[in-house]
Amino acid sequence: MNESGAIRALLEALIARPSVTPDDAGCQTLLRERLEASGFDCESLIRGEVTNLWAVCEGTDPGPTLVFAGHTDVVPTGPLEQWSSDPFVPAERNGRLFGRGAADMKSSIAAFVVAAESFVSRCAGRFAGRLAFLLTSDEEGPAIDGTVRVVEELERRKERLDYCIVGEPSSVVRLGDMIKNGRRGSMSGRLELRGIQGHIAYPHLARNPIHEFAPALGELVGTVWDEGNEYFQPTSWQISNIHAGTGAGNIIPGRCVVDFNFRFSTASTSSELQRRTCEILERHGLDYSLDWSISGEPFLTPRGRLSQALTDAIRLECDLETELSTTGGTSDGRFISRICPEVVEFGPPNATIHKIDENIELADLRPLANIYRRAIETLLAR
Repeated sequence: MNESGAIRALLEALIARPSVTPDDAGCQTLLRERLEASGFDCESLIRGEVTNLWAVCEGTDPGPTLVFAGHTDVVPTGPLEQWSSDPFVPAERNGRLFGRGAADMKSSIAAFVVAAESFVSRCAGRFAGRLAFLLTSDEEGPAIDGTVRVVEELERRKERLDYCIVGEPSSVVRLGDMIKNGRRGSMSGRLELRGIQGHIAYPHLARNPIHEFAPALGELVGTVWDEGNEYFQPTSWQISNIHAGTGAGNIIPGRCVVDFNFRFSTASTSSELQRRTCEILERHGLDYSLDWSISGEPFLTPRGRLSQALTDAIRLECDLETELSTTGGTSDGRFISRICPEVVEFGPPNATIHKIDENIELADLRPLANIYRRAIETLLAR
């Protein structure tokens, strides 16, 4: 079987396993068997309901550690009747392969596994450094027992990671047009504003927390939190929900709850944003409590050897100049960046991820694997 056929066969086998978070559904068992056959030492790290895989192939010479990070779990399918075919039975139509996880991100996993097999076979294991895989079944879920737990274990072992490619579908219009070299942080706040409930006809006997919050809300909305930087757009503050009232039309509420979120760049810190928010609330004399939750700190990999290796490989395979970007939500790169100085995300186009009839163009599979292989060769050359 040629490499294109090998990638497709592995991708179809992965799609056929209904690995909805946190159920790995046997994906990592399949991958472990493939990797062990190519000389990787594999270790399953089970945390609660989550399955994680750490696999390492040692080269013959000292050198850096290059990790491919990915997730075998997928989001739920949504209404099955809206799919053109069974989401867990891979189906080809018009040169595209349909199935849940086709783009996010079982195609990246299949391509990198075949690329790794090809690399190890071609050099007969004689390379500098280590080639590794970090896979989890908890990326699309709460991300509590997945990559973050593996990172903690690697920290405990004092493992050294130098480069990491996260196989998230980073491309936009066509394969190779974008690499993510960082992500914004995400921090949410739940603000409770306390007033005094009363009859709406007697406002002097009550205190409306919505009215009291209004001036502070205007200031929060109008605040320039930072200007961003070369890689990041400015930090944004957005309200997602406001809850107040009893449902009756003649009662002034005694309580208002506001949910908001910061998407923030490396130009600000989470502690600084918390401090500035509280200063605004206190300046307006509000009676409030505020609970914070941080789902991810921002991370950034400036231009360096890893991004250059991928940029050169994309130019050779796709004949285009890629763009470095930090747009989008969070990824497991936020955890890996704690122990790895260079972390980027690269994978196929993301137009159909999480959608009904998720799919990938079959013609992209071989170039995707070639890009990964070229990057491995550049980074782990003897």
